[in-house]
Amino acid sequence: MNKAELFQQIKRKSSFLCVGLDTDPSKIPSSLLKLQDPIFEFNKQIIDATADFAVAYKPNIAFYEALGPKGWESLQRTLDYIPNDIFTIADAKRGDIGNTSGLYAKAFFETMNFDSITVAPYMGVDSVQPFLEFKDKWVILLALTSNGGSSDFQLIESKSGKPLFHEVLEKSQVWGNADNMMYVVGATRGELIAEVRKIVPDHFFLVPGVGAQGGSLNEVAKYGMNASCGLLVNSSRGIIYAGKGDDFAEKARQEAEKLQKEMAVLLEEYCK
Repeated sequence: MNKAELFQQIKRKSSFLCVGLDTDPSKIPSSLLKLQDPIFEFNKQIIDATADFAVAYKPNIAFYEALGPKGWESLQRTLDYIPNDIFTIADAKRGDIGNTSGLYAKAFFETMNFDSITVAPYMGVDSVQPFLEFKDKWVILLALTSNGGSSDFQLIESKSGKPLFHEVLEKSQVWGNADNMMYVVGATRGELIAEVRKIVPDHFFLVPGVGAQGGSLNEVAKYGMNASCGLLVNSSRGIIYAGKGDDFAEKARQEAEKLQKEMAVLLEEYCK
């Protein structure tokens, strides 16, 4: 999916919602566990309930590979079920060099056919470049994350006096562009989103941390939105686990619709 197609979907749905499919067998309704593929059935019902409001789905790969071969099967079935006009993100956080990086790219872009993958940049250009060689596929580079330990490295000043995440943003623009590279920018660092947007004015941001982690959707839009929206705001637990019982899909739909309505207002205000 290219940038124009993604923006068209955002405008059509008045939404920049990404639903994270972090599906944990211990948290899904027990009634599903008797089925042959409970993970896929849970995901299927979540997708059916939220596809009207979501422009992207983001399976966190760890939840699937932890289950071994069956988990990978559930992941592929889930990916195949997602409507073709909805953007897909492999939240895999890969980052290696040479042939290894190239094979990761082939696995997620060719074999599985994801639209994008999250990549760690700290081994440099040769860990990222193989992912950028696929047409209409995207690298989503970790830039400024929302986890507690992010300050261990990302905020350290380099020799130039800039925080390390500034260096990542500036250097990586030589590797890719706004048509094949996005950045992970955590919602819980609202005051820093404006800094990131100044350095990369045209790129999309994947923004985790809204909802269960306490990030502000209003702040994200105020500081991060650009003329083509430029945001994919992810909610995982806040949507998929909104309900605990057999009405989980209905509860998920309600939460997704609530976020979409807030996003429609923000798009009208900031994306002109």
